Amino acid sequence: MAEPLSTWPPAPSAAAGAVGRPHPLRRAAAGAWHTFSGVWFLLRHPGLWPLAALPAALAVGGIVGGALLGTFSAGWLESTVLPPQGRMNPVASLLLTMTYWSGAMAAGVLIGLGIALLLAAPALDALSRRVEERQNGGLPAAGAGLRWELAESAKATLYFLAAAPIVLLLSLVPLVGAPLALLWGGHALALQQTDPALTRRSLSFTQRRRWHGRFRPESLGFGAAGLLLLLVPVANLLLVPALTVGATRLVMELEDQPQTG
Repeated sequence: MAEPLSTWPPAPSAAAGAVGRPHPLRRAAAGAWHTFSGVWFLLRHPGLWPLAALPAALAVGGIVGGALLGTFSAGWLESTVLPPQGRMNPVASLLLTMTYWSGAMAAGVLIGLGIALLLAAPALDALSRRVEERQNGGLPAAGAGLRWELAESAKATLYFLAAAPIVLLLSLVPLVGAPLALLWGGHALALQQTDPALTRRSLSFTQRRRWHGRFRPESLGFGAAGLLLLLVPVANLLLVPALTVGATRLVMELEDQPQTG
């Protein structure tokens, strides 16, 4: 008998726990690979390109606009937040300035991307459904109704937008700030990109966060790889719809792997 959707994914059994899972680093690498597999899957299925065109265009506009926002705001905030140049060791001052600018750029990109994803949500959901149909040869998960799915999608988008100032603040922490900002931004991106597939499985926002906690290495690997590629000027042209494709395939792959890490 199938597990009720309210408890999906099912709790691990004793036998499953005895078998164990691969090392967290291998699981993170598997999650990161789905970023690239999404690109390859999209390129191999031209029938999906019309659904990918609008999200790709909106995402590029959002990323460019967000990068400009980060650039202009970083210059102004640098003079008010960072210590004056003469009060710090030159090397430490350079590293702090570079870290801060990187955080500001990433925060700006997240804001612009979040707005683009909100506008492209219907097209991305349709793309995710088509991927499921092609992947399993049947109908995608039925979901709990369009109104409920739209409300849950809005929660994920707001969560994603709220990650931007946290990324900026984390980037100011010496030494560990940049990797922490990458992990937090990657977490928010993974949660947002898996949203269409998981809401169709009737998971509430709380249950979706629990899903990402259960599959944390795969989720962070996918999100961190995606966030890094979004900052590459040419690579991000097709990346947003490809991330939706990769996230959908990641969810489908992990459905049969309920063990905790």
